[in-house]
Order: sequence, then C-alpha cells, then structure tokens
Amino acid sequence: MAETRSTNLSPIEVQDVEFHTDTQPHSPSSILPNEPIKLDIEHAVVEDDPRIWSNTKKTAILFIISGASVVSGLGCNIQNPANAQIEQQLHASSGDISLSISLFILVQGNFPIIWSAIGEIKGRKLVYLLSVGLFIIGSAIVAASRTIGLMIGMRIVQAAGLSAVFGMGTATLADIYEPHQRGTMMGIYYSAPLLGPSLGPIFGGALTQGLSWRAVFWLLVILGGIIFSAFLVLFKDTFRKERSVVYQNVLNSRLRKQQSSEAKDESQNISRSKAGGENKTTSKDIEAQRPVIPSAIKDMRLSMADVNPFPPYFSIVSRKNNLLILIASALTFAFSPSIAYTCARTLSVYYDYDALKTGLVLLVYGVGSVAGSISGGYWSDRTLARLKAKNGGVSFPEMRLESTKIAMLWSPLSVIGYAWVCQERVHVAAVCVMLFLTGFLSVWIYASTLAYLVDANTGRSSMAVAANSSFRGLVAFVAVEIAVPLQDTIGDGGLYTLWAGLMVAVECMILLVLYKGRKWREASVEREKQTLDAK
Repeated sequence: MAETRSTNLSPIEVQDVEFHTDTQPHSPSSILPNEPIKLDIEHAVVEDDPRIWSNTKKTAILFIISGASVVSGLGCNIQNPANAQIEQQLHASSGDISLSISLFILVQGNFPIIWSAIGEIKGRKLVYLLSVGLFIIGSAIVAASRTIGLMIGMRIVQAAGLSAVFGMGTATLADIYEPHQRGTMMGIYYSAPLLGPSLGPIFGGALTQGLSWRAVFWLLVILGGIIFSAFLVLFKDTFRKERSVVYQNVLNSRLRKQQSSEAKDESQNISRSKAGGENKTTSKDIEAQRPVIPSAIKDMRLSMADVNPFPPYFSIVSRKNNLLILIASALTFAFSPSIAYTCARTLSVYYDYDALKTGLVLLVYGVGSVAGSISGGYWSDRTLARLKAKNGGVSFPEMRLESTKIAMLWSPLSVIGYAWVCQERVHVAAVCVMLFLTGFLSVWIYASTLAYLVDANTGRSSMAVAANSSFRGLVAFVAVEIAVPLQDTIGDGGLYTLWAGLMVAVECMILLVLYKGRKWREASVEREKQTLDAK
C-alpha cells in the first residue's frame, strides 16, 4: 500500500497533514460541494495545480528539463576526445585527467542533495537558475584555464551546477504527472542524459580536431546560456509547499518553536503581573490567551537558514526498501560510465579507432539506452495498470517492479556477451550489437527502479531522487577509478564477467523489494508516524 501523507479537505479548508495510506487518491477535480474527502499530500488542494495544466504546458516543461539533462550528460563525457590535447597544453598527467573525470562524477552525484533541500523550501525554478548559472561560470573558466589545477577545480564547479537537474528533474515530473503516467514520462526524461556518453565523444572529437579543446567548453557555455534562458522565460515553477513533506516538517518544527517561545513569554508576563498585584489573566483564562490563527501558518516564510538536507536524506536512506533499491540503482547506473570509458580504450588500442569513430560506436550504446529507458518506463506503467486492475483497482508502488522481470534473464547474459566479444577482438559489428543490448536491458531495469523511488516516497520525491543520485555518484566514482586497472589486469572478459555477477546481485535486490518491500515500507511509515506524534 502506497505510503503517503494525507490531508482531510473540504471545498473551503485544508486541515492538518498526517501520515496515512491511500492506494487510490482522489483528483481535486472530483470534489463535490460540502463533501469532505481524504487526499494524500501529493493531491492536497493548491492554487494553480500543476497536475491539471494543459498537456502543451507539461510537454514544454518536459522538453526544457530534458534539454538541461542532455547538457548535464554531455558535461562529463565531452572532454574525453580532448584529453590528449589538454595533457599537452596544460602539462598534465593522465592521472590528472582521470581525477578530473572521476571528481566530476562524484560531485555531480552528491551535490543534488543540497539542491534538493533548497528546492523543497524555495521552489524548483530558483534552483534551476542558480545551478545553471553556476555551470555557465564554471564552463567559461575551464575554457580559459591555463593550469590543470584550475581546470579540475572549475570542472567541480560545473558538476555542482548542472547536478541539480538530476534531483529536480524527476521531482518536477512528479509535480505535474500522476503516478500512472510517471513511468513513461520518466523514461522519456531519463533517455536525454543517456545520450551524453554517446554524443559527447562525437561533439568533443569534432571540436577538438577542428578547433581546439577550449572550443569544447565554450560550446557548453553556449548550451548553458540557452538552457538558462529557457528556465528564466518559459519555465513556470511546479513546486507547491502544501505537497512537500520536507517543507511541512520544517514548517511544523518552526511552529513548535514559535509556540513554545510564545508560551514561555506569556508565562513570564503572568508572573510579573502577579508580582505587581495585577493578575488580569491566568493560564486558565482561555479567552485571554492568544489563539493559533491558521493564517499565521500560511504567512510564515521559511528561509535558506531552514535548509538542512541531512534529516530528509537519512529519512530516505533509513527505509530498508529504499536502501536496497538505491544500491541496485547505483550499480546499474555505474555500469554506463564504466563501459563507455573502457570501450573507448579498447576501440583505440585494439581497433585503431580515432575519437570520431569511437564516438560513433558508443552512439550505439546510447541509442540502446534511450530505447531501454523509453520502453522500460512505458512497460512499467502498463504493468502497474494491469496489476492494479487485477487487484480490484488498488495499487501500491512495488507493483511497478514486476516490469523488470522481463529483462532480468537477458541483462547479465548480454554483459557476458560483450565481455568476451571484446576480449576475443571480434568484428566491431558484434561489439555494436552487444553494446546496444547491454544499454537497452540495463536501462530498462533502471527506469523502473527510478519510478519506484518516486512512487514509494510520496511528498519527498526530490530528496529520494537526490539520494539516488548520491549513491550512483559514489558507486560510479569507484567504478571509473578501478575500471582501467582491472581492464589492464584481467581484460575486458574478466572485468565484464564481474559486472555480469553484479547485475545478478542487482536483480536479487530488486526481487527482494518486489516481494518484501511493501511490508518494510509500511512498517517504516508507522515508525515515522509514532516519532512525529511523540514530538
């Protein structure tokens, strides 16, 4: 049963928010006069409800955030064809170049935790503008860098900038689409950054060969400027504080402190009044006490000082079902930069391919990943709808994971196939086939796990996706750092046979959540409710 936070609503008022489980939330459009209904926090009545915006407006938002995620995906991999030239002109070592790539991945994965916390207090649009602006500044300084140290530092700034798209993008889609639509839309959205590992080497190779490595980063400045303009002019904020668990928790904490302070001040005033012989009010004089006015809650504004990403982050990670999916998702994602990095080396060393040819081969992996993301997201929606109908119209998030079974048998086999096709130096056509299959099947699974995280963490989807980004950034950092030493030691055959084993472990974790996750999640919800009630 889906964990949500509920609001008892009437056509004219919104009562206090509390935890509950509601498998089939009502739409605000279904409210009848004088008929109180119970909605989950994602469906609390709000002004200018993003869920009922026109399809044209929703598609425009999807297009903007997808464009931003393409640029974010390009940011990491577009540098690869220029590495040799950067080493020569900036007097850098291969270790320096490797560090710039791995640190980019690490920061890009973990900084969304901070952006997400800000976005749950100040809204999505502000985060997008700040982060893209930071990316533009970092890209411009990298393009003008004269030392490798400055370049590495500004690559970190770049990563911190556009990393917001990974956390905010999925949360934005959760703001505007209903759960039964999210798999398809997230599959479309996530297909955009998957083009980065494929398009990056092509653009980077062409610009480096035609101009210089600096042109690569000036291109990112231009693309960043376009995205910034789109967010500034065309993007309308989808965040509604009434639908954010993080916002409501911070607000409630502020209210408790304020009421405690007011009660203390009033007690002191009463004591002073008694001492002066003017006992006009007592703590039992109800009419004389200051009432808690609902408008005070509405007028209270939270500031950046209220942003603390760690409590909501640990709230996500502490749930057993979330933790297993986060690990599984991180391993699935880390496979992508690992195979892109090592495949480029294999094609260069053993197939004598230049940067442009390598990029064209890796484009096959990108196409497979995009196809897997769109198909997997669509299939997860269909699976959820089918199981919901079979269950009498009642659904819960774990149903979505059933859609991963179709890819589970073939994903590890495709990885083993790629391993030994590369190890035996088979014709590049066979490498392309296996690249397509590995990308298609691994991302098919990833698309469903990402949608599950959003569905299973109602009202805190932004932080759930940020936690996912953090896990995958850490695992991808390690994967990239050890990829080349393992490739040199045990070859592509050994390295990707190990990856096939990890894919089996990933599938076991997903199956465990599929069959046990609902029980774990409901137990976590009950514990959190008891904790809140005790405060």
